[in-house]
Amino acid sequence: MYKIGMRLIEAQDGFFLARRPRKDSPHTTAAYRRDLAGVTALLAADLGCAAGDLDLSAVTSTSLRSAFGAFADTHAKSSVLRAWSTWNQFLTFCVAEELVAGNPMAAVARPRTPPLTPKPLRGEQTPEDLLTATAGGGGHGRDPWPERDVLVLALGLITGLRSTEMRELTLGSLVGRPGERRLHVRGKGSRERSIPIEEPMERIVADYLASCRRRFPRAPKGTSAPLLLDRHGEAIGRGGLEYLVRSCFRSSGVHDRVPAGASLHALRHTFATRLAEDGANASEIMALLGHASLATSQNYIEATGREQRAAAAVNRTYQALARLVERERG
Repeated sequence: MYKIGMRLIEAQDGFFLARRPRKDSPHTTAAYRRDLAGVTALLAADLGCAAGDLDLSAVTSTSLRSAFGAFADTHAKSSVLRAWSTWNQFLTFCVAEELVAGNPMAAVARPRTPPLTPKPLRGEQTPEDLLTATAGGGGHGRDPWPERDVLVLALGLITGLRSTEMRELTLGSLVGRPGERRLHVRGKGSRERSIPIEEPMERIVADYLASCRRRFPRAPKGTSAPLLLDRHGEAIGRGGLEYLVRSCFRSSGVHDRVPAGASLHALRHTFATRLAEDGANASEIMALLGHASLATSQNYIEATGREQRAAAAVNRTYQALARLVERERG
């Protein structure tokens, strides 16, 4: 039985309070809050009351099915799946706290989890073409900053960082002695990993930091200061980072080699795909990319195998061989 008089918003506050020891990243917490708030607003609209006045007892399988149906009308499949997971975790917490007798999310349909399909940049030389053209600084408007643009691309192509991971890097994230540098990264679920970088990447970082000192001589220099800056000397935002990468694709002439729906993440997928092509096993890919599941890393190896088979199948000699076989059979 539901706890009498418990408002839904109070239960959600308790959920976030209980998660504090997990040390979720700000990005994760913000996503959870959006998912809870979005569906809560639809629940309230359907029941004709303010979201802040909604009682926990009103959250039933029937009301949730209606709210998630409305949510699905205006959101992508991936967003619906993430919101379903958030609400499932929240209501599981409510069960554990004896706020509700059971979790009604079992009665709410959810999209099937789409299989991971890596979306690396197309073309064997595309990453090199992209880096070379960007380093030249052409086509980037009135104030080119090739040192920063190359660093962002390299962080994706050489270390496989996600957008959030890049934006959370600080000057203290680069650790170790020259020649033995590592990049300390805090990833999804607050999982930390350390990625080794080689001397060329060290030089890219050094060139970028030198350009920052020239542009912003008064910028903070402590270890907690952000590594990646925008053109005003502030920490670069999510939209700014995505725009930067898309601009590099266009100005480098490789925009037609970027898979549909992929942008900055195409750099990470290129990194992972090349690891698989060069013989890295699933455990190594998992450690370097910060995957939570070994199965996710294995997908890159399997996808690479399918792509190699597909590439081999278009060999023109196969066409001649097929005609020969047909003749022999005839």
